[in-house]
Amino acid sequence: MRKPFTPQLVYFEPKALEYPLGRELKEKFEKLGKEIHYTTSHNQIRNLPGDNDFQKYRIAKSTLVVGIRKTLKFDSSKPSAEYAIPFATGCMGHCHYCYLQTTMGSKPYIRTYVNVEEILGAADKYIEERAPEITRFEASCTSDIVGIDHLTHTLKRAIEHFGQSEFGRLRFVTKFHFVDHLLDAKHNGNTRFRFSVNADYVIKNFEPGTSPLDKRIEAAGKVARAGYPLGFIVAPIYLHEGWKEGYYHMFERLDAELPKDARDNITFEFIQHRFTKPAKKVIEKNYPMTKLELDEESRRIKWGKYGIGKYIYQKEEEEDIKEHLYSYMEKFFPNAKFEYFT
Repeated sequence: MRKPFTPQLVYFEPKALEYPLGRELKEKFEKLGKEIHYTTSHNQIRNLPGDNDFQKYRIAKSTLVVGIRKTLKFDSSKPSAEYAIPFATGCMGHCHYCYLQTTMGSKPYIRTYVNVEEILGAADKYIEERAPEITRFEASCTSDIVGIDHLTHTLKRAIEHFGQSEFGRLRFVTKFHFVDHLLDAKHNGNTRFRFSVNADYVIKNFEPGTSPLDKRIEAAGKVARAGYPLGFIVAPIYLHEGWKEGYYHMFERLDAELPKDARDNITFEFIQHRFTKPAKKVIEKNYPMTKLELDEESRRIKWGKYGIGKYIYQKEEEEDIKEHLYSYMEKFFPNAKFEYFT
């Protein structure tokens, strides 16, 4: 994706217009000449255009629903943070392996919530409960928040809110390079700005609708120079022909871009490719031509806390991945903090 996202279809829930951001977005989309629809609830959206499931799915992924977040009870977000902070749901990217495909089911459209101050107020209560311990909030559990922030500036508002917080910290991850409007935010070092990075093979074959690796790396350089603590999630680590060279080359390019003074506060998270039986079904339906390897026989099963089995790489393959990626990180970023491998 070379240009920032603009929705094809826009829906408003009625209460969204009671909030300043709701009214601002309505005005913005009217100026862009977008046809605006109204819905009592996002669950009521039916009959999106398209002749078949394949087309309907693609139109849904470029549909934006502007609404309010009713539930202000936050989910846990381990191992990344204590809580998930919900500013948006859904994503305009088309990553074949994405777990949102199963969690969002038949409604893969993007939702943005305009009651931002209420959401931030709920976060403050969680911070108070745990003070003086630090409480981290993950803003990208259910969406790629950077992908829509050029329209909403919700993330920018949150970064500045956490910039004033003594014990609260914000973090998020993105596959998009549209970061310019966030560079002057008063973050005070309280937001960790992370990029999802991968070998070129994975991005080219399985991440359509996202920014290419060179654009993400260039954006990471801008973010580092703006003084944000930086992080990288290498995910999903995927075994393919030439994977060792592919991931080495990725680290080399990161090394070439990042300024020396940003090196002491970088984090890395490594996540190997996994899938579930339900996810496999959805992926094959939504991306029938995918080259994604989903062979249950060649994997081992790891049981999650909700009794859901995930198919991950065999133990020897997992060790091979760990050994190589860890050695690349050590070589290029010896002072980085390694957070976890899963």
